[in-house]
Amino acid sequence: MKNIFHRILGTGAPKGGSTDGGSRPAEGHVSRDIPIVWLLGRTGAGKSSLIRVLTGLDDIELGNGYTSCTRTSRKFDYPGDQPLVRFLDTRGLGEAGYDPSEDLAACEGHSHAIIVVARLDDPVQGEVAEALRAVMRRRPKMEVLLVHTGGDLVSDAGALQRARSATARRFREAAGREIPDVVISLPRTGAPREDEIAALQDALVETLPNAGLALREEAATDAESRAFREVRRTVLFYSGLAAGSDAIVLVGLFSSTGIQFTMLKKLGDHYGVPVTIALARNFVSLLGLGIGGRFAGAVALRQGSKFIPAYGQTVGAVAASTFTFAATYALGRTAARYLHTLSVGETPSRDDMQETFRAALKGAGRHDR
Repeated sequence: MKNIFHRILGTGAPKGGSTDGGSRPAEGHVSRDIPIVWLLGRTGAGKSSLIRVLTGLDDIELGNGYTSCTRTSRKFDYPGDQPLVRFLDTRGLGEAGYDPSEDLAACEGHSHAIIVVARLDDPVQGEVAEALRAVMRRRPKMEVLLVHTGGDLVSDAGALQRARSATARRFREAAGREIPDVVISLPRTGAPREDEIAALQDALVETLPNAGLALREEAATDAESRAFREVRRTVLFYSGLAAGSDAIVLVGLFSSTGIQFTMLKKLGDHYGVPVTIALARNFVSLLGLGIGGRFAGAVALRQGSKFIPAYGQTVGAVAASTFTFAATYALGRTAARYLHTLSVGETPSRDDMQETFRAALKGAGRHDR
Protein backbone atom coordinates (compact mmCIF):
# COMPACT_ATOMS: atom_id res chain seq x y z
CA MET A 1 0.00 0.00 0.00
CA LYS A 2 2.90 2.33 0.78
CA ASN A 3 4.23 1.86 -2.74
CA ILE A 4 0.82 2.72 -4.13
CA PHE A 5 0.87 6.04 -2.28
CA HIS A 6 4.36 6.81 -3.56
CA ARG A 7 3.24 6.20 -7.15
CA ILE A 8 0.11 8.29 -6.72
CA LEU A 9 1.81 11.24 -5.07
CA GLY A 10 4.46 11.18 -7.80
CA THR A 11 1.85 11.16 -10.54
CA GLY A 12 0.55 14.30 -12.17
CA ALA A 13 3.15 16.67 -10.74
CA PRO A 14 3.32 19.59 -13.16
CA LYS A 15 6.71 20.34 -14.56
CA GLY A 16 8.35 23.58 -13.61
CA GLY A 17 6.10 24.24 -10.62
CA SER A 18 3.14 25.64 -12.55
CA THR A 19 -0.21 23.92 -12.69
CA ASP A 20 -1.00 25.19 -16.17
CA GLY A 21 0.39 27.76 -18.50
CA GLY A 22 1.94 25.39 -21.00
CA SER A 23 3.25 22.72 -18.68
CA ARG A 24 1.45 19.45 -18.15
CA PRO A 25 1.17 16.92 -15.37
CA ALA A 26 3.66 14.13 -15.86
CA GLU A 27 2.59 10.62 -16.68
CA GLY A 28 2.63 8.16 -13.77
CA HIS A 29 1.99 4.53 -13.01
CA VAL A 30 -1.63 5.06 -11.95
CA SER A 31 -3.56 5.79 -15.13
CA ARG A 32 -6.04 8.62 -15.33
CA ASP A 33 -9.67 7.92 -15.99
CA ILE A 34 -9.88 9.52 -19.43
CA PRO A 35 -13.56 9.33 -20.39
CA ILE A 36 -14.28 7.82 -23.76
CA VAL A 37 -17.12 9.27 -25.81
CA TRP A 38 -18.00 6.70 -28.43
CA LEU A 39 -19.56 8.14 -31.60
CA LEU A 40 -21.91 5.83 -33.49
CA GLY A 41 -23.41 6.91 -36.78
CA ARG A 42 -23.59 6.41 -40.51
CA THR A 43 -21.05 7.93 -42.86
CA GLY A 44 -21.97 11.58 -43.37
CA ALA A 45 -23.96 11.85 -40.14
CA GLY A 46 -21.68 14.63 -38.94
CA LYS A 47 -19.52 12.90 -36.32
CA SER A 48 -16.35 14.83 -37.12
CA SER A 49 -18.31 18.08 -37.38
CA LEU A 50 -19.77 17.38 -33.96
CA ILE A 51 -16.29 16.94 -32.48
CA ARG A 52 -15.25 20.19 -34.13
CA VAL A 53 -18.18 22.03 -32.50
CA LEU A 54 -17.45 20.53 -29.07
CA THR A 55 -13.71 21.22 -29.13
CA GLY A 56 -13.59 24.46 -31.14
CA LEU A 57 -10.86 23.04 -33.37
CA ASP A 58 -10.63 23.62 -37.11
CA ASP A 59 -10.65 20.93 -39.80
CA ILE A 60 -6.85 20.81 -40.07
CA GLU A 61 -6.32 20.43 -36.32
CA LEU A 62 -9.02 17.80 -36.18
CA GLY A 63 -7.64 15.85 -39.12
CA ASN A 64 -4.13 15.83 -37.69
CA GLY A 65 -5.37 14.67 -34.29
CA TYR A 66 -6.98 11.38 -35.33
CA THR A 67 -5.07 8.13 -34.77
CA SER A 68 -6.04 4.52 -35.37
CA CYS A 69 -7.60 2.72 -32.43
CA THR A 70 -8.95 -0.58 -33.79
CA ARG A 71 -9.44 -2.06 -37.25
CA THR A 72 -12.79 -0.29 -37.53
CA SER A 73 -12.31 2.88 -35.49
CA ARG A 74 -10.06 5.84 -34.85
CA LYS A 75 -9.57 7.93 -31.73
CA PHE A 76 -9.18 11.63 -31.07
CA ASP A 77 -7.75 12.85 -27.76
CA TYR A 78 -8.61 16.34 -26.52
CA PRO A 79 -6.61 18.35 -25.66
CA GLY A 80 -3.81 16.63 -27.48
CA ASP A 81 -1.04 17.52 -25.03
CA GLN A 82 -2.96 16.59 -21.86
CA PRO A 83 -6.05 14.57 -22.83
CA LEU A 84 -9.16 15.01 -20.71
CA VAL A 85 -11.53 13.23 -23.07
CA ARG A 86 -11.18 10.70 -25.87
CA PHE A 87 -13.54 10.45 -28.83
CA LEU A 88 -13.84 7.04 -30.45
CA ASP A 89 -15.15 7.35 -34.01
CA THR A 90 -16.27 4.03 -35.46
CA ARG A 91 -16.05 3.30 -39.17
CA GLY A 92 -17.98 0.92 -41.33
CA LEU A 93 -21.45 1.16 -39.75
CA GLY A 94 -22.85 1.11 -43.26
CA GLU A 95 -21.01 -2.10 -44.08
CA ALA A 96 -22.57 -5.53 -43.70
CA GLY A 97 -21.29 -7.63 -40.84
CA TYR A 98 -20.00 -4.81 -38.64
CA ASP A 99 -19.24 -6.21 -35.18
CA PRO A 100 -18.82 -3.54 -32.47
CA SER A 101 -17.30 -5.94 -29.93
CA GLU A 102 -13.71 -4.94 -30.73
CA ASP A 103 -14.55 -1.25 -30.36
CA LEU A 104 -16.36 -1.90 -27.10
CA ALA A 105 -13.35 -3.80 -25.79
CA ALA A 106 -11.24 -0.71 -26.51
CA CYS A 107 -13.49 1.25 -24.16
CA GLU A 108 -13.67 -1.41 -21.46
CA GLY A 109 -12.56 -0.35 -17.99
CA HIS A 110 -13.14 3.36 -18.51
CA SER A 111 -15.95 5.72 -17.65
CA HIS A 112 -17.59 6.14 -21.03
CA ALA A 113 -20.73 6.93 -22.98
CA ILE A 114 -22.14 6.61 -26.47
CA ILE A 115 -23.24 9.50 -28.64
CA VAL A 116 -25.47 8.22 -31.42
CA VAL A 117 -25.29 10.69 -34.32
CA ALA A 118 -28.22 10.58 -36.74
CA ARG A 119 -29.19 13.04 -39.46
CA LEU A 120 -32.80 14.12 -39.37
CA ASP A 121 -33.12 13.80 -43.16
CA ASP A 122 -31.76 10.24 -43.17
CA PRO A 123 -34.37 7.69 -42.03
CA VAL A 124 -32.10 4.70 -42.76
CA GLN A 125 -30.63 4.00 -39.32
CA GLY A 126 -31.00 0.23 -39.07
CA GLU A 127 -27.31 -0.69 -38.86
CA VAL A 128 -26.66 2.01 -36.26
CA ALA A 129 -29.57 0.81 -34.15
CA GLU A 130 -28.35 -2.79 -34.36
CA ALA A 131 -24.84 -1.74 -33.32
CA LEU A 132 -26.30 0.08 -30.33
CA ARG A 133 -28.44 -2.93 -29.47
CA ALA A 134 -25.37 -5.19 -29.51
CA VAL A 135 -23.48 -2.82 -27.21
CA MET A 136 -26.37 -2.54 -24.76
CA ARG A 137 -26.67 -6.31 -24.47
CA ARG A 138 -23.13 -6.39 -23.13
CA ARG A 139 -23.17 -3.12 -21.18
CA PRO A 140 -26.81 -2.30 -20.32
CA LYS A 141 -25.80 0.52 -17.95
CA MET A 142 -23.76 2.44 -20.52
CA GLU A 143 -24.87 6.06 -20.86
CA VAL A 144 -26.33 6.99 -24.24
CA LEU A 145 -27.03 10.39 -25.79
CA LEU A 146 -28.80 10.76 -29.13
CA VAL A 147 -27.74 13.78 -31.20
CA HIS A 148 -29.96 14.62 -34.18
CA THR A 149 -27.86 16.51 -36.73
CA GLY A 150 -29.11 18.44 -39.73
CA GLY A 151 -31.60 20.57 -37.82
CA ASP A 152 -31.11 23.15 -40.57
CA LEU A 153 -31.84 20.64 -43.35
CA VAL A 154 -35.52 20.11 -42.49
CA SER A 155 -37.29 23.43 -42.95
CA ASP A 156 -40.79 22.32 -41.94
CA ALA A 157 -41.17 22.29 -38.15
CA GLY A 158 -43.75 19.51 -38.24
CA ALA A 159 -41.60 17.29 -40.45
CA LEU A 160 -38.61 17.93 -38.18
CA GLN A 161 -40.54 16.89 -35.09
CA ARG A 162 -41.86 13.74 -36.76
CA ALA A 163 -38.36 12.77 -37.90
CA ARG A 164 -36.98 13.41 -34.43
CA SER A 165 -39.70 11.34 -32.77
CA ALA A 166 -39.30 8.42 -35.17
CA THR A 167 -35.51 8.33 -34.79
CA ALA A 168 -35.70 8.68 -31.02
CA ARG A 169 -38.20 5.82 -30.83
CA ARG A 170 -35.96 3.53 -32.90
CA PHE A 171 -32.91 4.12 -30.71
CA ARG A 172 -34.94 3.99 -27.51
CA GLU A 173 -36.05 0.49 -28.51
CA ALA A 174 -32.47 -0.47 -29.38
CA ALA A 175 -31.18 0.80 -26.01
CA GLY A 176 -34.05 -0.80 -24.12
CA ARG A 177 -34.72 2.38 -22.11
CA GLU A 178 -35.35 6.10 -22.39
CA ILE A 179 -32.37 8.07 -23.69
CA PRO A 180 -31.92 11.87 -23.84
CA ASP A 181 -31.79 13.51 -27.25
CA VAL A 182 -30.86 16.93 -28.61
CA VAL A 183 -31.01 18.58 -32.02
CA ILE A 184 -28.13 20.55 -33.52
CA SER A 185 -27.50 22.14 -36.88
CA LEU A 186 -24.10 21.63 -38.47
CA PRO A 187 -23.99 24.21 -41.27
CA ARG A 188 -21.14 24.03 -43.78
CA THR A 189 -20.28 27.63 -43.00
CA GLY A 190 -20.68 29.32 -39.67
CA ALA A 191 -21.52 27.77 -36.32
CA PRO A 192 -24.65 26.15 -34.86
CA ARG A 193 -26.99 28.30 -32.80
CA GLU A 194 -25.74 29.09 -29.31
CA ASP A 195 -28.82 27.58 -27.67
CA GLU A 196 -28.21 24.31 -29.55
CA ILE A 197 -24.58 24.19 -28.41
CA ALA A 198 -25.60 24.94 -24.81
CA ALA A 199 -28.23 22.18 -24.88
CA LEU A 200 -25.67 19.73 -26.26
CA GLN A 201 -23.09 20.61 -23.62
CA ASP A 202 -25.65 20.36 -20.80
CA ALA A 203 -26.78 16.95 -22.04
CA LEU A 204 -23.18 15.74 -22.22
CA VAL A 205 -22.44 16.93 -18.67
CA GLU A 206 -25.48 15.01 -17.43
CA THR A 207 -24.60 11.92 -19.46
CA LEU A 208 -20.86 11.86 -18.75
CA PRO A 209 -19.65 14.57 -16.35
CA ASN A 210 -15.94 13.83 -16.92
CA ALA A 211 -16.19 14.58 -20.64
CA GLY A 212 -18.86 17.26 -20.40
CA LEU A 213 -16.90 19.42 -17.99
CA ALA A 214 -13.74 19.05 -20.06
CA LEU A 215 -15.59 20.35 -23.12
CA ARG A 216 -17.63 23.11 -21.51
CA GLU A 217 -16.05 26.44 -20.65
CA GLU A 218 -17.26 28.21 -17.53
CA ALA A 219 -18.21 31.87 -17.56
CA ALA A 220 -15.61 34.22 -16.09
CA THR A 221 -17.53 37.04 -14.43
CA ASP A 222 -15.02 38.33 -11.87
CA ALA A 223 -11.37 38.17 -10.90
CA GLU A 224 -11.78 34.90 -9.01
CA SER A 225 -13.50 33.05 -11.84
CA ARG A 226 -10.93 34.39 -14.32
CA ALA A 227 -8.17 33.07 -12.05
CA PHE A 228 -9.89 29.69 -11.87
CA ARG A 229 -9.84 29.40 -15.65
CA GLU A 230 -6.06 29.19 -15.44
CA VAL A 231 -6.15 26.12 -13.17
CA ARG A 232 -9.38 24.48 -14.32
CA ARG A 233 -7.57 21.97 -16.49
CA THR A 234 -5.42 20.97 -13.52
CA VAL A 235 -8.53 20.38 -11.40
CA LEU A 236 -10.02 18.25 -14.18
CA PHE A 237 -6.77 16.31 -14.48
CA TYR A 238 -6.66 15.39 -10.80
CA SER A 239 -10.39 14.66 -10.79
CA GLY A 240 -9.84 12.11 -13.55
CA LEU A 241 -6.82 10.72 -11.72
CA ALA A 242 -8.85 10.24 -8.53
CA ALA A 243 -11.73 8.69 -10.46
CA GLY A 244 -9.38 6.25 -12.18
CA SER A 245 -7.95 5.07 -8.87
CA ASP A 246 -11.41 4.84 -7.33
CA ALA A 247 -12.48 2.21 -9.83
CA ILE A 248 -10.03 -0.18 -8.13
CA VAL A 249 -11.42 -2.18 -5.22
CA LEU A 250 -10.24 -0.83 -1.82
CA VAL A 251 -7.34 1.17 -3.28
CA GLY A 252 -9.62 4.07 -4.21
CA LEU A 253 -10.68 4.61 -0.61
CA PHE A 254 -7.12 5.68 0.22
CA SER A 255 -5.62 6.81 -3.07
CA SER A 256 -8.31 9.34 -4.00
CA THR A 257 -7.71 11.19 -0.72
CA GLY A 258 -3.99 11.35 -1.44
CA ILE A 259 -4.63 12.63 -4.95
CA GLN A 260 -7.02 15.29 -3.65
CA PHE A 261 -4.41 16.54 -1.18
CA THR A 262 -1.80 16.61 -3.95
CA MET A 263 -4.23 18.67 -6.06
CA LEU A 264 -4.65 21.09 -3.16
CA LYS A 265 -0.87 21.54 -2.90
CA LYS A 266 -0.54 22.15 -6.65
CA LEU A 267 -3.28 24.77 -6.52
CA GLY A 268 -1.52 26.40 -3.59
CA ASP A 269 1.66 26.64 -5.68
CA HIS A 270 -0.29 28.39 -8.42
CA TYR A 271 -1.93 30.90 -6.09
CA GLY A 272 1.24 31.49 -4.10
CA VAL A 273 -0.27 30.11 -0.89
CA PRO A 274 1.76 27.28 0.70
CA VAL A 275 -0.54 24.41 1.63
CA THR A 276 0.24 22.99 5.05
CA ILE A 277 -1.63 20.40 7.09
CA ALA A 278 -3.02 23.22 9.24
CA LEU A 279 -4.27 25.11 6.18
CA ALA A 280 -5.84 21.94 4.75
CA ARG A 281 -7.62 21.34 8.06
CA ASN A 282 -8.95 24.89 8.06
CA PHE A 283 -10.24 24.45 4.51
CA VAL A 284 -12.00 21.19 5.38
CA SER A 285 -13.47 22.74 8.54
CA LEU A 286 -15.05 25.50 6.45
CA LEU A 287 -16.80 22.88 4.35
CA GLY A 288 -18.54 21.77 7.55
CA LEU A 289 -19.50 18.47 9.10
CA GLY A 290 -22.69 18.31 7.04
CA ILE A 291 -20.91 18.22 3.69
CA GLY A 292 -17.99 16.21 5.06
CA GLY A 293 -20.23 13.62 6.69
CA ARG A 294 -22.39 13.11 3.62
CA PHE A 295 -19.29 12.89 1.46
CA ALA A 296 -17.64 10.31 3.73
CA GLY A 297 -20.81 8.25 3.90
CA ALA A 298 -21.24 8.29 0.14
CA VAL A 299 -17.62 7.26 -0.38
CA ALA A 300 -17.96 4.38 2.07
CA LEU A 301 -21.17 3.19 0.38
CA ARG A 302 -19.64 3.25 -3.09
CA GLN A 303 -16.41 1.61 -1.98
CA GLY A 304 -18.37 -1.11 -0.18
CA SER A 305 -20.47 -1.81 -3.25
CA LYS A 306 -17.33 -2.77 -5.18
CA PHE A 307 -16.94 -5.87 -3.02
CA ILE A 308 -20.31 -7.27 -4.16
CA PRO A 309 -19.58 -10.05 -6.70
CA ALA A 310 -20.40 -9.12 -10.31
CA TYR A 311 -22.17 -5.90 -9.27
CA GLY A 312 -19.08 -4.55 -7.57
CA GLN A 313 -16.83 -5.11 -10.56
CA THR A 314 -19.13 -3.24 -12.93
CA VAL A 315 -21.88 -0.97 -11.63
CA GLY A 316 -20.31 -0.47 -8.20
CA ALA A 317 -16.94 0.50 -9.64
CA VAL A 318 -18.49 2.88 -12.16
CA ALA A 319 -20.63 4.50 -9.44
CA ALA A 320 -17.60 5.03 -7.22
CA SER A 321 -15.55 6.43 -10.11
CA THR A 322 -18.30 8.83 -11.23
CA PHE A 323 -18.95 10.09 -7.73
CA THR A 324 -15.26 10.59 -6.98
CA PHE A 325 -14.74 12.55 -10.19
CA ALA A 326 -17.59 14.94 -9.39
CA ALA A 327 -16.63 15.28 -5.72
CA THR A 328 -12.95 15.88 -6.51
CA TYR A 329 -13.88 18.50 -9.11
CA ALA A 330 -16.12 20.25 -6.56
CA LEU A 331 -13.35 20.06 -3.98
CA GLY A 332 -10.83 21.53 -6.43
CA ARG A 333 -13.19 24.30 -7.50
CA THR A 334 -13.82 25.24 -3.86
CA ALA A 335 -10.12 25.03 -2.99
CA ALA A 336 -9.32 27.40 -5.86
CA ARG A 337 -11.78 29.94 -4.46
CA TYR A 338 -10.41 29.45 -0.95
CA LEU A 339 -6.79 29.94 -2.06
CA HIS A 340 -7.64 32.92 -4.27
CA THR A 341 -9.39 34.59 -1.35
CA LEU A 342 -6.30 34.11 0.82
CA SER A 343 -3.99 35.32 -1.96
CA VAL A 344 -5.75 38.71 -2.12
CA GLY A 345 -5.57 39.17 1.64
CA GLU A 346 -9.17 38.32 2.49
CA THR A 347 -10.68 35.73 4.82
CA PRO A 348 -12.69 32.85 3.30
CA SER A 349 -16.16 32.43 4.78
CA ARG A 350 -17.87 29.17 5.65
CA ASP A 351 -21.03 30.11 3.72
CA ASP A 352 -19.06 30.99 0.58
CA MET A 353 -17.05 27.77 0.67
CA GLN A 354 -20.11 25.58 1.21
CA GLU A 355 -22.10 27.31 -1.51
CA THR A 356 -19.18 27.01 -3.95
CA PHE A 357 -18.86 23.29 -3.21
CA ARG A 358 -22.59 22.61 -3.64
CA ALA A 359 -22.75 24.59 -6.89
CA ALA A 360 -19.66 22.85 -8.30
CA LEU A 361 -20.98 19.41 -7.34
CA LYS A 362 -24.31 20.19 -8.99
CA GLY A 363 -22.54 21.60 -12.04
CA ALA A 364 -20.48 18.43 -12.31
CA GLY A 365 -23.71 16.63 -13.14
CA ARG A 366 -23.50 14.17 -10.26
CA HIS A 367 -26.51 11.88 -10.26
CA ASP A 368 -26.97 8.66 -8.35
CA ARG A 369 -28.18 5.62 -10.21
